[in-house]
Amino acid sequence: MMTRYLVLSLLLSAIMGASVRGSEADFLSDLAANVVKVGLDLDGSGAVPTESTPDDVCTGVSFSRNLKYGENDLNVLDVATGDSKKTASHPVLMVVEGKSFAGEDGVPDTAGQLRDQAICFAARNGMVGVKVTYRLAPANPWPAGTQDVAAAASWVHQNIDLFGGNPEEIVAVGYSTGAFHVASFLAHPQFQARDSNVAGAVLVSGLYRLSADASATEKSYFGADASKYEDRSVFPGILSIDTPLLLAWSALDPPRLVAQGEKLKELLCHSTAHCPHTTVLKDRASLDSVFASNASSGSLAEPTLELVREIEARGLP
Repeated sequence: MMTRYLVLSLLLSAIMGASVRGSEADFLSDLAANVVKVGLDLDGSGAVPTESTPDDVCTGVSFSRNLKYGENDLNVLDVATGDSKKTASHPVLMVVEGKSFAGEDGVPDTAGQLRDQAICFAARNGMVGVKVTYRLAPANPWPAGTQDVAAAASWVHQNIDLFGGNPEEIVAVGYSTGAFHVASFLAHPQFQARDSNVAGAVLVSGLYRLSADASATEKSYFGADASKYEDRSVFPGILSIDTPLLLAWSALDPPRLVAQGEKLKELLCHSTAHCPHTTVLKDRASLDSVFASNASSGSLAEPTLELVREIEARGLP
């Protein structure tokens, strides 16, 4: 009995002593409410409670839900951890997904929200998975999404050690609208937060440069003035970064998105930045489908693991 209360006290003390953690008024109560999911035996039975989804890919994965990284109600994230026997800290897969820049009254469409397969894939492969929710237009126009990615990355830097994660090995994964926000975060250093750098990024089926025929939802985020779209795109900033990139799209994507991916690859390969790793996916239903346990060749799983191994190798003596 005394042992488990001592462990909990030490954990809460560690949280209160961290700079960012102290500034997040809700983080302590959020973590206390979810602490059973990060490996503490609070009932004395010796078993660690685990919340899993029905999908086999999430079997044995534990979740800490709705942890606040900012002031807005949508500034929350979930953390997924596995039962890896690895003693060193784990790489982190920070997933940013979305199917639209806007939602009614700034509230996301729950039917389009990422399920847990991507972060379960991370937890089952020796990583810590983090799923990020961000603000939407029209209530939160450009550059709100970019700023939220920066704030979430800063939170991960300063708190992921509590979940066994390595803040020096964060790989940001952006899918669809999330791909723009991650790419924009990399391309616009003026919006980056303290300690928010990432070691690598995966950009999937993203829109990276708008044209005058932007859709209504795109205009609700970027504004109606097309003369500002170039400055609000990921160019030219993305062409001068040194962050390792994995660029992906699907052969089934709309032609506009395929062209965007191909153009980004071309420009990166002819710039001062390095040529990115590239893969063409067989599926485009959702990010969780390409990370699913039964994903065949043409999935995002193996290229992502290769990028993570490349980043891990940098830290070896």
